[in-house]
Amino acid sequence: MGNSGSASPARLGKDHVPHLEWKIHVFSALLETGAKSAKSSYFQCSGYKWLLQVTPSMKKKAGVETPYVGLCLKLCWTCLDPGHTVNAVFELSVYNHSKKMYCGYKASHNFAMDNTLSKEECLIPLQKLLKSSAFLVDDSCVFGVKILKTRVTSPQKKDVVVKEKATTVQNLFVQKKEFIKGTYTWTMDNYLELGSKNFVRSPTFEVGGHKWYLGICPRGDRHIIDCISLSLLPVDSKELSAMLGKVVKLTLSIMNQKRGKHFTITTGLVIHGSGWGWPWFLSLRKFKEPSGGYLVGSSCFVKVDFTIVGSSNDG
Repeated sequence: MGNSGSASPARLGKDHVPHLEWKIHVFSALLETGAKSAKSSYFQCSGYKWLLQVTPSMKKKAGVETPYVGLCLKLCWTCLDPGHTVNAVFELSVYNHSKKMYCGYKASHNFAMDNTLSKEECLIPLQKLLKSSAFLVDDSCVFGVKILKTRVTSPQKKDVVVKEKATTVQNLFVQKKEFIKGTYTWTMDNYLELGSKNFVRSPTFEVGGHKWYLGICPRGDRHIIDCISLSLLPVDSKELSAMLGKVVKLTLSIMNQKRGKHFTITTGLVIHGSGWGWPWFLSLRKFKEPSGGYLVGSSCFVKVDFTIVGSSNDG
């Protein structure tokens, strides 16, 4: 399944109706941000929460300079129980305005807690998309995903044929300027005393007129052990409501106190939900390794850098 080697996506037919229709406005601004990816908001289908990820400029393989636009499907890991696998058959697509139908590829993936993102499928060479009025109209491009079937492996296997449902419509607006940027470093001098705690929050800090805090699970999330979980969260529900629909580029880092080579993960562009973060941020073994420089004595430093680059809405 899938056909990432083709120069153009195949027609999916006029009967193809996606479960998610995601329109990215000002696609050129998405490229200018330099973001490695952009993620939609979650949508519900087949009893699970999914999102569509677009890689605006990816290389099909090493040594090949031609950039492609890539799509992949992500399953929300909190929908899964440890040991469960969801095999999904789905179609990833881009709308062809000239032919008035979606074009794309059929693919499948086994989603699990440690494998929530499908393989990227190259839909179209980036330059072809930018120069073609079929795919890009008024600097906007429409992407889609349709889930055809899921099978859950628990120890029992259960096939679920997905029923037709109304399309979830989302819009992403990317700014070209006037970004709101913020940074904060959390100094912890008592990390070794946090071992018995499930969740610890940093002091409150303010960026862009909103109040935030960093959260750390010293021993991992409730589903995950032997890893540090790290997240950025708004202080209260009012802050959460004010930030809903904001598009953010986020970087979280644990600072290296010896060599300056920090451990860093960047989201790409994500749409605000209840917060951002990684349950498997860094293994405890690597974090506590004396030569690593992340934990010195009982001291560690966590840093967040984020930029609000746009907004999103549904409908």
